Amino acid sequence: MGGWSRRNWLASLALAAAGQGAIANAWQVRPKKRELGREKAPGQGKLALEDYEPKSMLHVPETKVPRARFPAIDFHTHLSWSARRGRVTEAHNNATPEEVLPVMDRKNLRMMVNLTGGYGNVLEQTINYWQKPHPDRFVVFTEPWFEKIIEPGYPQFQADQIARAQALGARGLKLLKTLGLYLRERVTTGSLVKIDDHRFDPMWEAAGAHQMPVAIHISDPEAFFLPTDRFNERYEELNAHPDWSFHGKDFPSNQELQEARNRVMARHPRTQFVVLHVGDSENLPYVSELLDRYPNMHTEIGARIGELGRQPRASRKFFDKYQDRILFGTDAVPRGNDTPQQIFGEQLYEIYYRFLETEDEYFDYAPAPKPPQGRWRIYGIGLPESILRKVYYDNAARLLGLQN
Repeated sequence: MGGWSRRNWLASLALAAAGQGAIANAWQVRPKKRELGREKAPGQGKLALEDYEPKSMLHVPETKVPRARFPAIDFHTHLSWSARRGRVTEAHNNATPEEVLPVMDRKNLRMMVNLTGGYGNVLEQTINYWQKPHPDRFVVFTEPWFEKIIEPGYPQFQADQIARAQALGARGLKLLKTLGLYLRERVTTGSLVKIDDHRFDPMWEAAGAHQMPVAIHISDPEAFFLPTDRFNERYEELNAHPDWSFHGKDFPSNQELQEARNRVMARHPRTQFVVLHVGDSENLPYVSELLDRYPNMHTEIGARIGELGRQPRASRKFFDKYQDRILFGTDAVPRGNDTPQQIFGEQLYEIYYRFLETEDEYFDYAPAPKPPQGRWRIYGIGLPESILRKVYYDNAARLLGLQN
């Protein structure tokens, strides 16, 4: 059932129930209500969940953090969108450098990594637009040329594209969750191609040989793999974006996707992998096990402070232990109005800085009137300066081969 029809179906049930209740109440207590003058209009007192915007009554300190305490690299941004499945031949930029740079300066952002740089001519256009004019402020990653998978010799072709991308100036490789959840044997039809498919082995090896870190996103929050029902804590988000659900059909489970990625990291120890979105931010013990197991694995926190911030004690221990392998990122998208937790702007960065630098309690994880990912708020983890320096800058700089 689609999001629109589901909402209307639920609304009709609620109205029907409200109508039956109103009739029963009127039959039983109408004389008393008429006497006391307390009759209510039909439906009064009912509130749709989508209209509910509670305001916290807690009186807690609020710390403003307008700038990062140390210069920062945002390792996870989408300043442009690349060619998708061969349908686009020109790079689409979500903003201009002239729009982005002043915000970066005010927020103490030294550099932004544009992960979705594309491939082929689109990659060259993206590098020429962002990185070449401002090499100390923007870095561009390339992406796999997935629609070529149906052509003979694809494994070597894709490996060669990594070398070509580096020659153009690309500094890393980005894997969207296309691999594992969308890419099929005939690109858009047939069975799903697995993350650990051996056809990609030459690509992973080429990235390692060229010292290009791999930013890899292969799954989504665990709730996206469960039924969108009254038990799903992200019901509102999935109801608003029904295409984000991976429940049913032939989709693999979250665990299957994670384990397939793990096999790739194990097979290619020379390649440095940055597991985006923490990997599984709802299961930090599992992510910790993986970091202990795979020395070539790193994590990044983009669009997951909503999860990390509701488990602040566990998150602080996680940052303490893996301080050399956690990268600062936001998943920022200029003009990304459909996902307020990712809209590039000053408010977004101030929330991230507040989470990392303060011990404030119970604050919004996104600049939005309603929590977009789930009905909760977050707590700051108050990292010390020694860890902040690493998370904000040093860890990403090391992977990108930047000089301090």
